[in-house]
Amino acid sequence: MLPASRLESGGATTAPAITIARTRTLLTGKLPMPPCLRKPSAPLPLLALCAACAAAFLVASGCAKKAPPRSQRVPVTIARVERKPVPYALLASGTVEPVETADVGSQVGGVVTQIAFREGQDVAAGQVLLQLDPRPFRAALAQAQGQLGRDRAQAEAARLAADRAAKLFEQNLISQADWDASRASAGALAATVQADSAAVANARLNLDYATIRAPFAGRTGNLHVHVGDYVKSATADPLVTVNRVHPIRVRFSVSESDRPAVEKARAGDPQVRVRIASDDSTEIVGKLAFVDNAVDPSTGALLLKGEFANTDGRLWPGQFVEVRLVLEVQHDAIVVPAPAVSNGQQGTYVYVMNADSSASMRPVTVQRSDDVVAVIAKGLQPGEVVVTDGQFRISPGARLVVREPKGRARS
Repeated sequence: MLPASRLESGGATTAPAITIARTRTLLTGKLPMPPCLRKPSAPLPLLALCAACAAAFLVASGCAKKAPPRSQRVPVTIARVERKPVPYALLASGTVEPVETADVGSQVGGVVTQIAFREGQDVAAGQVLLQLDPRPFRAALAQAQGQLGRDRAQAEAARLAADRAAKLFEQNLISQADWDASRASAGALAATVQADSAAVANARLNLDYATIRAPFAGRTGNLHVHVGDYVKSATADPLVTVNRVHPIRVRFSVSESDRPAVEKARAGDPQVRVRIASDDSTEIVGKLAFVDNAVDPSTGALLLKGEFANTDGRLWPGQFVEVRLVLEVQHDAIVVPAPAVSNGQQGTYVYVMNADSSASMRPVTVQRSDDVVAVIAKGLQPGEVVVTDGQFRISPGARLVVREPKGRARS
């Protein structure tokens, strides 16, 4: 039952509205929006215009395509395919050694009074290296010469006495015994003169030995004595070592399976080319000078030696070098730098740079290769451009940009 104040203010008209609202809630499941929050309805023509604009905008935005990003160029280094003579060579590691080496010692004992060279100096053949005190040897020479003079005089007197005894013996004025004694005395004194002459020669030789000279032209090494040291004669310890380095040799070994090829090429005076590990840009050219007469049974290797003029002194005893023994030369070979060739599942290939700076992969057949060049039997023609560095970042059709090789100064 409604209150009286509610009935007086129109309660009869409010109850049906509440009933209708509850009925709509039961039928739709939604609460009706209060009248104060409702927006006025738009006219139908305006709604159609808005829908058309929205549809046109969606169609325009759907048809528009974004511009593809610009592909980046791959930086690479390149080289041109060439046709040129290529040597066929055996590769090995070698050791530089002098043609001659001498451990200089002293043949007499004495005190060092002078050192006439600097350690590591180039010396000429016969140049004075050390001087021992010569005074004892000069005295010994003078003594030997005096002894020789005395014995020569006695030998001459004995010879004259023997001549007189011979004449007296012919006249039967002396006995046979006196004649024999005179001849024996003259012969003994003549032999003594010969011994004295040998003693003089030996004393003179010892005086010469007191001056120690270089046996041949070469480079001196470490000096093991100083002024004032006493040097013993004929010891195993050298005073200084002299190496002949002009020319110089490189010893290396090849497999015994390569011996027939070496012997075949030996008649043509094959070249030996060496490359210093710290200077890979150039090769030093020499000739094959020695082939051992037997294969080492413990290693199966054949010892060889190459000889080089070494006028610039780039090769040094004890140095390790890379050796190439050139057996023959293949003319008109198609070559590329060895780094240009790559290996894949389908075999060997290179990347070729086209005229439009695009890259294409090209299968190739490699006849032979070394650390520097690869000889191509099939797949390339002279004049084509191949990629030598950066090819692992390339995909077929990629655009390339050429960069300067590492280590090359820009002009």
